[in-house]
Amino acid sequence: MYNILICDDEQDIVNALKIYLHDDNYRLFEAFDGKEALRVIEEQEIHLVLMDIMMPRMDGISAMVKIREQSNVPVILLTAKSQETDKVLGLTVGADDYITKPFSPIEVAARVRSQLRRYMQLGGGSVRPDVMRVGGIELDDVEKTVSLDGEPVSLTPTEYDILKLLMQNPGQVFSPREIYQRIWNDLPYGSENTVAVHIRHLREKLEINPAEPRYIKVVWGQGYKCEKDRERERTDEKTE
Repeated sequence: MYNILICDDEQDIVNALKIYLHDDNYRLFEAFDGKEALRVIEEQEIHLVLMDIMMPRMDGISAMVKIREQSNVPVILLTAKSQETDKVLGLTVGADDYITKPFSPIEVAARVRSQLRRYMQLGGGSVRPDVMRVGGIELDDVEKTVSLDGEPVSLTPTEYDILKLLMQNPGQVFSPREIYQRIWNDLPYGSENTVAVHIRHLREKLEINPAEPRYIKVVWGQGYKCEKDRERERTDEKTE
């Protein structure tokens, strides 16, 4: 579950963004000026902020400066086309992106997903041992949910258990017999075809192109594995 703060002094815009971002994976908060936004960020664990620049009491740029004093949460500024100078200033003081009004629902949703994914991959969010991530796949073993690039994915219990096994052991190859014994707790008679069918269904739900999977790979003659998160590995190497 991601907590998103929407901050704009126009109620209609706040309502529109709440509609655009209506999603079971998002919990939405609202504020109507920079001071209210700072108060929400202090009281709640916020994972992303959508914030207007021109607001009363405290504008978005001033709030942006204050936010960066205490948090690296991603901030997407909401700007008018006439605010080119403010866009540059906002990015300079720490904003991660901006969306120009009037904005489309598709653009808003895509930019939010992109920033959330980047934030979590770089370790900005709270690390929970029951939440596993490999690339764009996130598995929450408390809520028993799976999402891909922020979008919920519906899996059967068996598909979920297989995915969990593979994600818990990224890079490790499991033979069909091993998967069958662990998931079905039974002797692996006929395991090859049974496991292959479930792997195919997982790929159809989680891969852009199931024929060329990014995450769930087959190692010919050995079995299946969940690919390691190469992007996270590259980030870790840079910080060492």
